[in-house]
Amino acid sequence: MLKFKNKTVLITGGGSGIGEAMAYQYAKKGCNVILTGRRIETLEKVQKNCIDLGVKAWCKTVDVEKPESIDELVAWVKAEGHLLDFLFLNAGISQRALTLETDISVDRRLMEVNYFGGIYLVKALKDMFLERGVHIGVVSSVSGVFGFPVRSAYCASKHAIHGFYETIALEYPQIKTTIIIPGRIHTDVSKNALDGNGKATGVMDPGQANGYDVNKCAKVAIRAIAHCRHQKVIGGFDTIMVPFYKYIPCLFRLIARNVSAR
Repeated sequence: MLKFKNKTVLITGGGSGIGEAMAYQYAKKGCNVILTGRRIETLEKVQKNCIDLGVKAWCKTVDVEKPESIDELVAWVKAEGHLLDFLFLNAGISQRALTLETDISVDRRLMEVNYFGGIYLVKALKDMFLERGVHIGVVSSVSGVFGFPVRSAYCASKHAIHGFYETIALEYPQIKTTIIIPGRIHTDVSKNALDGNGKATGVMDPGQANGYDVNKCAKVAIRAIAHCRHQKVIGGFDTIMVPFYKYIPCLFRLIARNVSAR
């Protein structure tokens, strides 16, 4: 089992949702926390809460959609002498629009934020990763396991996550990965989801509003990371779609076509 005490984790999207909840789980286990995200006010709030839990915490504004912003983060990490033991990739954005009503710019943006930003950061820190054997936790989704209506770009970006992080763990024994596969978790992800024109919907999906508690999700996720689980599906009843997809695909397709995608 992995030990967290006196280690350091860098979390992307650490100001809210699963990223915030994970910051507290790492901190409760004695792990120092580097929080990154776009809004300094939310990062500073989480930073204070982590410090109150007895660990060191830092925050740095980063836009993972912009390589130059990630370069600035990497330069800061190295200049400050931070040595990472864990990386938790949570920054992401979702979508709520039919495939052919989604402008290609939305597809590209979701790939930049959900996929390319994370792998750019991993490659920029490759020397540290190879030397220290950093453990990567990355948030995918049940939508990274199968396709689902009004989420084509989101599904594609999450499928890409599986391909990359499964491969890097096979190629480099010193790099471990845990792919977190949440179902509907009670966060603001649906409010921030983009419509077909790239604007936030501002609407909380009923399924999201009644979703699995984000703190429970983080507790399950930290245990999966501690035990070096390669993948972990987390959530409520909706996650039954994962075994349906694997073992009873005809039933999965019937449900997916008729279930409310909102």
